[in-house]
Order: sequence, then C-alpha cells, then structure tokens
Amino acid sequence: MAVQGGILASIITSREEEEIQHKVKRKNSLWPVAAFLGAKLVAYTILGVLLGVIGQTLALTDTARTVMQFVAGGYMIAVALNLLNVHPIFRYVLIQPPHFLRQFVNNQTTRKDLFAPALFGLLTIFLPCGTTLAMEALAISSGSPFWGAAIMATFTVATMPYFFGLGWVTTKLGDTFQQKFLKVAAVVLIYLGVASINGGLNLVGSPITLQSIKQAFYERSRYANQTTEQVGVQIVNGAQAATIDVRPTGYTPNYLQVKAGVPVRLTLNAKGGLGCTSIFRIPQLDIQESLQQSPTKVVEFTPAQPGKLTYTCGMGMYRGTIDVI
Repeated sequence: MAVQGGILASIITSREEEEIQHKVKRKNSLWPVAAFLGAKLVAYTILGVLLGVIGQTLALTDTARTVMQFVAGGYMIAVALNLLNVHPIFRYVLIQPPHFLRQFVNNQTTRKDLFAPALFGLLTIFLPCGTTLAMEALAISSGSPFWGAAIMATFTVATMPYFFGLGWVTTKLGDTFQQKFLKVAAVVLIYLGVASINGGLNLVGSPITLQSIKQAFYERSRYANQTTEQVGVQIVNGAQAATIDVRPTGYTPNYLQVKAGVPVRLTLNAKGGLGCTSIFRIPQLDIQESLQQSPTKVVEFTPAQPGKLTYTCGMGMYRGTIDVI
C-alpha cells in the first residue's frame, strides 16, 4: 500500500489537477482505478504462468527491486512538486501515451486517461513486497503454469478492495476539496516518496538513512555506558549470540552491540503473520534469509572490523543496527 498505493494516488491526483486547471469535471472518475487494478491482475496472472513454468530463474534480483523502489519514490516526489507548482519542468512527469499511440487516443479522453494507470498497473510486478514474494515462491513451487497463474491471480484479486478503497477515497477527496486537496495530496506523496527512497537506501546498506540519523542521537546516549551483554548479546560456545523477534511491524531488539573478530549467531524468531519482514537481509554482508517456510532461522557471520551493520526487511521499511566495536 505504501509504494503501489502511492503510485495509484499520484496518478489520480495528477488527473484531478488537470481537471481543475481546465475547469472540467469528467464522469466515471473511478475508471483509472479500474484500469490500474485490471492491468495489475493481467500482469500478475501472466507472471504466475511464467513462474509456474520457468521457476526461480524469473525471480527479480535484489538490485532490480531496489532500483524500482528508488524510481517509484522519485516519481511520487516529482508528481508532488508538480502539484505544488514548484517548477514547470515537473509537468513532464505526467505519463502520456507514446507518439505512435497519440493519434489513436488524441480525441478519446477516456482512453487517454486510462493509459497511465494501466501502464503502472503492469509495472507493479517490479515492486513486490514480502507478501508478494511469498506468493511468487508458492507459484514457483507449484511447478504448473495453471496453478502458478491461479495463485497470483487469487492473491491480486484479494488485495483489490484495499487499492479500490484508496482510489475511491482519493477521488472523492479531490471532488470535495478541489484546490486544498492537491496541496494535502502533495504532502502525502512527498512522505510516501521519501519513505520509498529511504527503504531503497536501507536495502543497499547506506550509512545515511532516516533511521541512522535518528539512531546517531538516540542509541549513542542510551547505550554509551552499557556492556555488550546488556544490549541483547551473550557469549555462548565462543560465539556472540542474540535472539531477534521478527514481527510484521519490525524487529525486537532493533539495536545490538557485538565485538569485531568474534563469531556472531543471530536466531530469528517469527512472531505472527509477516509481510515484508519475512525477508531478513544484512546488505553489507550480502546475507538474505527467508522466514516464509520456517518460523526460525539462524544467521551466522564474523564481523571483520568495527563499524555499523544494518538488518532490514525485504523492502527496507523496517531496520535494525548491529554496532560492531
């Protein structure tokens, strides 16, 4: 909802802004939402067929998902800046049909309005969350194009009410508040765009993120006078052992201190139904584990030198820090 929902909201608000500028009011205002969801259903069903036939070779790489997350965040911020009339250059972020389709849709407003949401609906396959990745893994394991398509189509249909509700609320707010709505929508899109980009920074293990800035002031003072054992780590059979509870909303604890050159053993315990936290990553060490099939995983590594390591979910939304001293 944060990323794909933000994309859908940005498309609708761009359309509302165009209506206000041209002083027009079009009927069937939910058609763009339907186009987005319909194209998404088609894309995910085809993806399910391919996953059932080809399997793991079709899975997106971490790099591809991270790049798409940066692109999505940048697009939402650009749309927001256009809504705020920051500079005319941001008008170019509005998606229009390519030149060879212009003549076909030029005098058909409805088709023109449906192009952008349908296009982004197709592209959502490049923005999977942890739950989507779990469904893709299930489609791969089916080994059947029919069941692969059925799994992905059922999953997509089940999520449609959430996106339809978001689209409906966004449209109705635009109808009611007009100009004020555009300003509020711009602020929301900037927030979602920054969150998406920040997630991408977490996925690549960037030392500068919103969380790291907060932790630089918070954890340093909180744990300055504590020993390693006091922040969740114990020595067991020569290794620094810690248990991390993995919940749908993050990790407990989300801060650990370990010593360089000593093996580390992290025990991951899944608590409740997981979304993107079902994927556990330490980007700097190229470590990735999935809790989709097993509620408990053990991650082992030996930090070579002092510094900060981060552990994140599959989308970089939730994060913890391992302070190597």
